[in-house]
Amino acid sequence: VAFLKYFLAVPPQVSAMGKGGKGKGDFKGGKGKGKDGKGKKGKDKGKKGGKGKAKGKGGKGKAGSKVIIEPHRHEGAFVSKGKDDSLVTRNLVPGESVYGEKRLVAEAAEGEEKIEYRVWNPFRSKLGAGIVGGIGQCPVKPGAKVLYLGGASGTTVSHVSDMIGPEGVVYAVEFSHRCGRDLTNMAKRRPNVVPIVEDARQPQRYRMLIGMVDVIFADVAQPDQARIVTYNASYFLKNDGWIMISIKANCVDSTAAPEAVFASEIDKLKKDGVKPKEQLTLEPYHRDHALVVGVYRPSKKKKE
Repeated sequence: VAFLKYFLAVPPQVSAMGKGGKGKGDFKGGKGKGKDGKGKKGKDKGKKGGKGKAKGKGGKGKAGSKVIIEPHRHEGAFVSKGKDDSLVTRNLVPGESVYGEKRLVAEAAEGEEKIEYRVWNPFRSKLGAGIVGGIGQCPVKPGAKVLYLGGASGTTVSHVSDMIGPEGVVYAVEFSHRCGRDLTNMAKRRPNVVPIVEDARQPQRYRMLIGMVDVIFADVAQPDQARIVTYNASYFLKNDGWIMISIKANCVDSTAAPEAVFASEIDKLKKDGVKPKEQLTLEPYHRDHALVVGVYRPSKKKKE
């Protein structure tokens, strides 16, 4: 009977201490299952563990500041070298992220200001995926005038804005008012972005806002996107201008094979005066997508 009384009386205290040790001491506090003394140790170790974590985060921050940035072969884009290489663009508005992306600060020489870069996630951008995928020619470069059809919330548009710099202009057309609001808010901080909340199928509605452009980039995901792009090109794209079109196979014909869809879209572009230069799959980043680059109404001199 005495043994039973002892057995029933003691464990609650021991288990209570053990639980305390577990609670505060993350993993190490698990040791606090035994005697009272061990339970206290568990608590102490847990606190130390917390400090260690904080130090670790600080360390990461320091390592992140020493970034090696190299220019990409496409003008306006850069590559950050480190544990994970990533595509970056020079931030036109230092100190601000557009969609929560990482920002890197490169080490500058003495007396120079530090330059801030924004990481470009290829999974969230067709143009970013094209550049990472190794596209041969990228006409979006410093000083270019770009008409961007299907601007959405302005994630890719912001990177295009970084690439073309203050000398260039990007006209971003987006039909959805919900996305258009985000696009407009982003454009308030970036003087080289002109947001246009309008239907890309009817370029005559915004013809008074846009001059002639060097490049049209299209990411509209519509069944008649080839027609939409060439119709806009007839209004705004100069001869020998560039067209970059992201084709989503499912949007054009979900029953046909993606390769057949891409081929038929390229045929449509050819009929409307576009000379395709290259086609690139965006496969690891975007499923059943292709990026097609072509020249609009090429001059005959180049053919000779």
